[in-house]
Amino acid sequence: MYGTAVHKVAEEYIRDNTPIPEKFAYIKPQIDPIKNLPGEKLCEHEMGLTRNLEPCGFRDKDVWFRGIADVLVINGDKARIVDWKSSKSSKYADKKQLELLSLLTFKHFPAVQSIKAGLIFLVVQDLVPASFKTEDQGEAWLKWLAETNRLDAAYATDVWNPKPNFTCKGWCSVDDCEHNTKRNFFGG
Repeated sequence: MYGTAVHKVAEEYIRDNTPIPEKFAYIKPQIDPIKNLPGEKLCEHEMGLTRNLEPCGFRDKDVWFRGIADVLVINGDKARIVDWKSSKSSKYADKKQLELLSLLTFKHFPAVQSIKAGLIFLVVQDLVPASFKTEDQGEAWLKWLAETNRLDAAYATDVWNPKPNFTCKGWCSVDDCEHNTKRNFFGG
């Protein structure tokens, strides 16, 4: 609930110039630089793509992939993508989300040639930056499409081979997988 409240405060401050409530005043110094950027600011901006990687609406019948940018700033051939984080540590920050949002942005805003993006950890006042260029899209799509093709094959055959990932650290619900460290954590 706290993260949702912080996102709402940031969105309304940037989009509507709604004052930040006193209990969230600590986030203002991190939000102001984004609010003051030149360009069109889109908050909680929803984007979708069809299976053919064509832009479509977030809720369209033929949407295949979708994402929401907490803040997307379009300024000519440059863009900024910001994702607010309310956790207390940026230690395990994962920039994959920013790459996926950049791919959506390049498709929805073809004039954009470069993107600076960041995970902004509001509580600990930290920034995890990333940057993307339109000419790097092909390589990024090859990587992500290989992953989605793997998932499509697993779904079609109902064979889900274990693959180590971030959930193996104790969050995965598959207890009998050799990669699940939750068993070891609880003494199993």
